[in-house]
Amino acid sequence: MPEQPLPITVVGIGADGWNGLAPAPRDALREAEVIIGSPRQLDLLPRPEVGAERVAWPSPLRPAVHGLLAEHDGRRIAVLASGDPMFYGIGRTLTEVLDGPDRLRFLPHPSSVSYACARLGWPMESTEVVSLVGRPLDTLTLALHPGRRLLVLSADAATPAAVAALLTARGHGAARLTVLEKLGHASERRLLGSAEDWPHPPGDPLNLIAVQLGDGPHNSLVPGLPDDAYESDGQLTKRHVRAATLAVLAPSPGELLWDVGGGSGSIAVEWLRAHRDCRAVTVERDAVRAERIARNAAALGVPRLRVVSGAAPAALAELPAPDAVFIGGGLTAPGLLESCWSALRPGGRLVANTVTLESEALLAQWYRRHGGDLVRLAVAHAVPVGGFTGWRQAMPVTQWSVVKPDATASPAVEPPAGDAPLNTPQENAS
Repeated sequence: MPEQPLPITVVGIGADGWNGLAPAPRDALREAEVIIGSPRQLDLLPRPEVGAERVAWPSPLRPAVHGLLAEHDGRRIAVLASGDPMFYGIGRTLTEVLDGPDRLRFLPHPSSVSYACARLGWPMESTEVVSLVGRPLDTLTLALHPGRRLLVLSADAATPAAVAALLTARGHGAARLTVLEKLGHASERRLLGSAEDWPHPPGDPLNLIAVQLGDGPHNSLVPGLPDDAYESDGQLTKRHVRAATLAVLAPSPGELLWDVGGGSGSIAVEWLRAHRDCRAVTVERDAVRAERIARNAAALGVPRLRVVSGAAPAALAELPAPDAVFIGGGLTAPGLLESCWSALRPGGRLVANTVTLESEALLAQWYRRHGGDLVRLAVAHAVPVGGFTGWRQAMPVTQWSVVKPDATASPAVEPPAGDAPLNTPQENAS
């Protein structure tokens, strides 16, 4: 039998360093032949008590992990982590690189979030945590709700001032900030202030920001944000149709959406707002609109949206397979529907909206072939008519939605031959 590789011990360490470690983590570090960590973490270990070779992580870290572990294979390796390795820590990277946790032994330390909640008297289960380590500042926007408590993991010493500025720009200038530096260390420090009048210069880079939000703008999490939440040139799936479209796209954590013909990006943005683990790619052939989509995504708290500037279907060729596809434009482009259907995972959802007769006829053909639901969405708004009020009808939207069957499933019964219905009964429209 091949020799089993030696386990890798992942030791959580806090700002209090060696003195804050329990006996088991201390023993693991004494016995290690190689210890890998950041320069700051490695400097916390005493010499000569810990005599292992010390190796600092390079930057960028993730691409180097596999090679660095392989370089020291056959030796007793310990990896240092800040606090709890599995809470926004190196533990996730290691489990992914090593294809699971089997070779890893974790010895966690209290996380900075545990310390912060203990210092502030905030229940952990009702406190939202947002990490800005390696993430855009606009990531915080999605978590801004009146009266909420947030803990923000800082990227560096400049993060508190940047957070204060973002809060003020988003209408939360009255929020109270508490910056907790070097949690658990003898020189732990606390800085207080409001977002709009943040008075403190950059301090220690090892900090966490507690945010107590007061009154501020309402920030709905359900689909159907007001149309004026988006910067747009008119190419926007309107609010009520957008809500109906997201309902049938049915976002679920971890799933990937293709938003084809992004326009203003509203479908992809609200897909991502459904859950922090949702993923989305929007494809837009107009470069100006593509830039606008990126601005909308940042302003609405989902800067992780990937924007591809190019024409479909050619621009779809190198994208990972989607769990859901929305086609909001360009339906009649040769091969577009075929490319999206072919790429869609079994069990995935495809939704296409149109307002033109030509695209409507195409959807009717696909409905006849694959089934699903074909509906017409009609919305009217009350407007002044002289001294009275009347209804102004928006252009009706024809929507086809379908779930791609598993290859092993029995084929669905096709609708009878003939013209496919272009309308559903009135009670199904919204």
